[in-house]
Amino acid sequence: MINFTEYNFKGKKAIVRVDFNVPLNKSTYEVRDDTRIRAAIPTIKKIINDGGAVLLMSHLGRPENGPEDRFSLKHVVSCLSDLLEQKVDFVCDCIGSEAERKANEISAGEVLLLENLRFYKQETAGSKEFAKQLANLADVYVNDAFGTAHRAHASTAIIAQNFPNDKMYGYLIAKEIESVSKVLNNSISPVTAIVGGAKVSSKIVIINELLEKVDNLIIGGGMTYTFIKAFGGKVGKSLIENDYLITAKEIIEKAKENNVRLILPKDSVVADGFSNEARTLVCDSSEIKDKWMGLDIGPKAIAESVNCIENSKTILWNGPMGVFEMEQFQEGTKQVALAIASATKKGAFSLIGGGDSVAAINLFNLADQVSHVSTGGGAMLEYLEGKSLPGIKAITA
Repeated sequence: MINFTEYNFKGKKAIVRVDFNVPLNKSTYEVRDDTRIRAAIPTIKKIINDGGAVLLMSHLGRPENGPEDRFSLKHVVSCLSDLLEQKVDFVCDCIGSEAERKANEISAGEVLLLENLRFYKQETAGSKEFAKQLANLADVYVNDAFGTAHRAHASTAIIAQNFPNDKMYGYLIAKEIESVSKVLNNSISPVTAIVGGAKVSSKIVIINELLEKVDNLIIGGGMTYTFIKAFGGKVGKSLIENDYLITAKEIIEKAKENNVRLILPKDSVVADGFSNEARTLVCDSSEIKDKWMGLDIGPKAIAESVNCIENSKTILWNGPMGVFEMEQFQEGTKQVALAIASATKKGAFSLIGGGDSVAAINLFNLADQVSHVSTGGGAMLEYLEGKSLPGIKAITA
């Protein structure tokens, strides 16, 4: 496999798959969160500093019937230009005569952004012909879109077939792979995983995988109450998955068998409605009144979790502790984030992954105080689960 760092792009046109699927302001279409664009900058700069030219391709949103202005990548040009500190050209298509003309005219050191790949259904269908048309625009293929590496789309996996000797992944994917490897294969004990979010069903595979790797597993979020109910606790109107009560028991038993310390929230912040204005109180997580629901972990749970995290050497965080989008129910998530930053400062390795965890770490302005913030929620989960990601396999095969 070609090493991106050692490759000299002088005189080459590189078509780079990036993940610019970023949130836009609904009225002005300005970029609201540039995390994913920032993550691609080092790879782009390496190519242009070598004396190469860069053609960037990405998707944005989920357009259903061809081009839609609100999903046009023209809206990210200004942000990208500012971050690169140079002009970025844009072409209103990703294949066809206009894209070919612009690609032919691009010079060393220049950057051209192609229009949204998903304006063509052939992208998600993994069309070989569509991939070939993209490939014909350049000499080299670089995949640096970890967020879409778990999709066998034309631009993430199929296109690589057209570059048998000139395909590689960029700095971002290399960092993502290295970070997951540190957690799964090269971790320093104690290893702690914090898994939150709404449902047990969406995290079963990752939890079972982690139980083979970690010393501590902290559970938070809505999934807490499926575990609590599985052992006879009263959870009121809290979110539960009755179909997964047996699964929850099995997870607890597996944790015991593997000598994993499983931390379930001893107490919860409960509310009489799903609203930031709802009445709240703190109670034992297994004694929630009938018309109340758990929306955050309580003070005892926070103290236990923080103590565990701050004494860890390797930390994985996937999923919030509560409904952190509402100020009344964000303290648990905030304190976990602060504890991770504190542990990192003391030398721990910390990996943050999953859309809500990333949103939380950004909300509390702690992204620069942890080891790595993953840009790929679904991709990171699948990689942690041991699955082969098509976008990476296409490069390494």
